[in-house]
Amino acid sequence: MSQAVGEPHRSFLAEVKDAVTPRATLLVIGVLALHLLFIASYVGALHDPRPKDVPFGVVATGPAAERTVTRLERLPGKPLDPRTVADRATAREQILDRKIDGALVVDRAGTTDTLLVATGGGRVLATTLEALTTRVEKSEGRTVRTVDVAPADTGDANGLSSFYVTVGWCVGGYLCASIMTISAGAARSTPRRAVIRLIAMAVVALVGGLGGALIVGPVLGALPGSFPALWGLGTLIIFAVGAATLACQALFGLAGIGLAILIVVILGNPSAGGALPPPLLPPFWQAIGPALPPGAGTWAARSIAYFEGNAVTAALLVLSAWAVAGTVITLLATALRTRRAAA
Repeated sequence: MSQAVGEPHRSFLAEVKDAVTPRATLLVIGVLALHLLFIASYVGALHDPRPKDVPFGVVATGPAAERTVTRLERLPGKPLDPRTVADRATAREQILDRKIDGALVVDRAGTTDTLLVATGGGRVLATTLEALTTRVEKSEGRTVRTVDVAPADTGDANGLSSFYVTVGWCVGGYLCASIMTISAGAARSTPRRAVIRLIAMAVVALVGGLGGALIVGPVLGALPGSFPALWGLGTLIIFAVGAATLACQALFGLAGIGLAILIVVILGNPSAGGALPPPLLPPFWQAIGPALPPGAGTWAARSIAYFEGNAVTAALLVLSAWAVAGTVITLLATALRTRRAAA
């Protein structure tokens, strides 16, 4: 179609500038960076699982104890961090307390030893320990039988339900916080609105925590453990992630959503110990996982479901720190922005 009479001729470059504004260009570049980081983080964390310094108990007496520990310490790549344990009952207790991930009980009278594992902490790790000890024992002319002291529920075949419910709670947290801010416009935020959004986030957290606990518990039967404890955990996860997202947006505006995705999704999910338990992750992801909401949430959910609620204090403190820091930063950043606008 010919150009309308009187309409000024515009170059293709001018049309491109109108179609893709500088702001849109920056956003596209940011999204491109995020999706490349997504690929690098997930593939980097999960492509080559290898056990490293897995806390591991050895139940044996006399020279056999020292000999077994030494043999396990000298395995190529140091897959295990072995230590002697007094007896089988103590080894089981330490596994349930999440101090060790497995234990080998040496039979003095025969050639069949017992491997204690906990598939509730991640079936991949239990399978890895079984394969490793079987290979070591075979070289010594011995065999191994495996006993699962904290088995994953039949509705949680691969021990991943705790990870998936945690991811769902995290997604609910940052999506709800993002929607509340974007719908009203981040630039128009005031201290009063920030308080209202935080209160709304707390309500969302209560409802979302209840819904998630109902789904994985009574509805699907995917996770055992205390229903009130799972509800409380879900509430804390959603609010922690939501408050952190509001804080990112208060500090950086729309770009804060990208920062929240970087923290929770790109760094947090692959390091959470879901698909691969922490001892099978590379050092970087193993180090950051417990300090991020997905990792702390997954650890606590598994402890509630399979380990009698043991060893949850550190994870709950991490989630509480995210919640408190997010709340404080949101209020302070919003107050400072309002003061500057009024000056």
